[in-house]
Amino acid sequence: MSELQLTQSKLDSLLQTNERLNGQIKELTLKNENLLEHVRDLEAQIAELHVKLKDPDDKKPELRKGITVLYIIIDGYQQGSEGNNVENLYDALDEIFIHFDEIAQKRNLERIKTIGDHYVCAGGIAEKKATNALDVALAALEMNHYLHRLAAEYRTQGKHFWNIRIGVHSGNGTVESKESKKKKTSYVLTGEVVNTVPRIANLCEPGAVFISDYTYEIIKSYFNCDYSGELPAKYRGSLALYNLKRIKHIYSEDRKYGIVPNADFILKYHLKEFNDLEEKVLNFLQKNLSEQLYYHDYRHTIDVVNQTELIGYGEGVSDEHILLLKTAALFHDTGHTISSPGHEALGCDIARKWLKEYNYDDAQIDQICEIIMATKMPPNPQSLLQKIICDADLDYLGRTDFVPTSNSLFKELAAQNIITDINEWNKLQIKFLSAHSFYTETSQRLREVNKQSQIERIEKMIL
Repeated sequence: MSELQLTQSKLDSLLQTNERLNGQIKELTLKNENLLEHVRDLEAQIAELHVKLKDPDDKKPELRKGITVLYIIIDGYQQGSEGNNVENLYDALDEIFIHFDEIAQKRNLERIKTIGDHYVCAGGIAEKKATNALDVALAALEMNHYLHRLAAEYRTQGKHFWNIRIGVHSGNGTVESKESKKKKTSYVLTGEVVNTVPRIANLCEPGAVFISDYTYEIIKSYFNCDYSGELPAKYRGSLALYNLKRIKHIYSEDRKYGIVPNADFILKYHLKEFNDLEEKVLNFLQKNLSEQLYYHDYRHTIDVVNQTELIGYGEGVSDEHILLLKTAALFHDTGHTISSPGHEALGCDIARKWLKEYNYDDAQIDQICEIIMATKMPPNPQSLLQKIICDADLDYLGRTDFVPTSNSLFKELAAQNIITDINEWNKLQIKFLSAHSFYTETSQRLREVNKQSQIERIEKMIL
């Protein structure tokens, strides 16, 4: 055999060996993925067993939908320990986690209990939130930016810095909470969402933020993301992954880094968040309003919220003003839970307390309270927004459901011994309707004609 043939034979043998090794690597990788899923399943089963043996002070585990989890892996921690003071490294890691906690708290995220050098927090844990994916995305970008700055500082000092991988995933999970003696609540999360997110973080490029397609579909209108590949996923074949880059320029206050949302982003955020706030307030009203409030019940609040939006758009106000109007309408009768006399001012007190938790600024809250106070009888609205809510509050005067709504108001007043004679009530209604005028062109166009027919109808009922 010639030297050339011998060389070719060796090359063929090496290629075959390489192909066989590549096949073995793929097989081992697949087995490793399956093993990881099996380990996660076992962890979930262990967590379920723990629930059965849990402390009596623990709250019952709840299945939560729409949770978004942020998972950070400190990669290369052991290598960084070589030749360094281990105690100093742990102090540095603690400092990083403290900063992470501050960012998480700012975005209303909850820290999740973990073991080791991983950091996990989530949105939608303590309570349902339509904005939790946006909150987590903003937190992930801010944390990643902080880590990049820190890494640059370490490099200038000739120090080693770890590779950081950040994964984000939205899905369902079971939340178990426990309150400590210091009244601090801790959370344990099990289920699909927390089982999947570590695998996303493991596949993430160092220094990047990878999100699942579930999260991407929720936040894609507000953030720039690049497709990055697929992750094998149990029961669905694969999970598309995206690299979260920054807030879109049109929604970003800082053009360079894209981690600070601007006023347009915050407005979109509040509009998205309003549904959660509305659900919370309506539940509060149903639970706390007197049963004798037959007219000023939660259904009246829903009606006024809807009508402020309808009249507001009819008057051509901005989206920001629509938000202020709907929020004022939502709180305008909450004071009835304390006292009907003076309920407008009491509603403002409740609004000021609650809206701070939903990140409304002081100027917005002041304007919302001014709108609420405009509904105090007799009304004297000054601004267009105040005129809109006054028309929305009495919109029923020009609608086909005037009679049943009016009857509910009479029943409420009779229960309070304010007026008990139906004939006197009808006379009072005519007097009120005759003196009343809608303030906005939209309400005048839609309701004024019907209101006149109501007067004629009531006149026939007076004895």
